[in-house]
Amino acid sequence: TWRRMRNSPSRRPTLNNPAPGSPIPNPQSPIPDPQSPIGLFDSGIGGVSVLLEVQRALPPEDLIYVADSAYAPYGDKPVDEIQERALRIVEILLEHRVKAIVVACNTATGVAVEALRARWSLPFVAIEPAVKPAAAATKTGVVGVLATRQTIASPRFARLAETWANGARILAQPCPGLVEQIERGELATDKTRDLVASCVRPLVEQGADTLVLGCTHYPFVQPLIAAAAGPGVAIINPAAAVARELRRRLAESALLSAATQSGTTRFLTSGSPQSLADMLTTLGIQSGPISAL
Repeated sequence: TWRRMRNSPSRRPTLNNPAPGSPIPNPQSPIPDPQSPIGLFDSGIGGVSVLLEVQRALPPEDLIYVADSAYAPYGDKPVDEIQERALRIVEILLEHRVKAIVVACNTATGVAVEALRARWSLPFVAIEPAVKPAAAATKTGVVGVLATRQTIASPRFARLAETWANGARILAQPCPGLVEQIERGELATDKTRDLVASCVRPLVEQGADTLVLGCTHYPFVQPLIAAAAGPGVAIINPAAAVARELRRRLAESALLSAATQSGTTRFLTSGSPQSLADMLTTLGIQSGPISAL
């Protein structure tokens, strides 16, 4: 399932060009069992920042997290490849009979979530840069968004900025190489500190007093971002808002778990289970066994 498909690029199945026999949207599909798990996915470790907020907001829920580490990072990959990965991950999660899916990756949200929602009828809750609250919070009228190239280039981000800027100037700053540093566990090295500063300082110099973390990896280097930004600059992480929206959507669909004990969390990865385990340990997260896909 996880091997790179050998079709030519023009024929390779994607969300907009599905393989023959692929499932089609079925709005009449049965409502999932409330006791089924929730699926989450990201290109690697970044979506764990969302997972932690979901655990806090919905402690009884069982969770399955997929780290597509063999293909990380998504941010500089072609759109059709990101869509292909999102498609395959959702298919894997559906094999585990998940009742909802959290797209815990801004890049995958930007280029794939609309097609995922059109194809499957279960709830999809997706993270995206928090432009609306940032525009409401800024006092200088300048908001900086730290994100990957593909997130910034996506039509979805353009619509988001246009719809919710509310008169604020939105400065989009790509941070090439930062996801890779975080995936390597280099959360406080000089190289990472310098890279963060090179992304943050141009935004502050242009008057940004509010910074949006537009990639789920970036909360893991938020102390470096705050240090580079300096005092008086607010930093907005939308992960908690995603968890609240997930809770609302599950309640609306009568899909909240009735369990009274804490739920379980399973980790799956297309990369090295040991590498993922080591990174989770670096973050202070106990994972238990991690399955390879």
